[in-house]
Amino acid sequence: MLSLALTLAFAAVGVSVLLTLWRLIKGPDATDRILALDTLTINAIAFILLLGMRLGTTLMLEAALILAMMGFVGTIALCKFLLGGDIIE
Repeated sequence: MLSLALTLAFAAVGVSVLLTLWRLIKGPDATDRILALDTLTINAIAFILLLGMRLGTTLMLEAALILAMMGFVGTIALCKFLLGGDIIE
């Protein structure tokens, strides 16, 4: 039963990645592209966690946490750049 649930979850994350890539490419302005990039990071985190569940290892949890921290900092930096043009004050 877990194998079927993981397969369906991989498919759902895959569809989400495709839709997010479409928004990243076609987004009408920079804010939509930043949100799409942040959503793509969240999708990558979900994919890593699902892969860790499939492989039965806890190492993927650490990788997902590092990616989450870097994605957060990257999103904040991009938003700050769009608002003021300066990242470091």
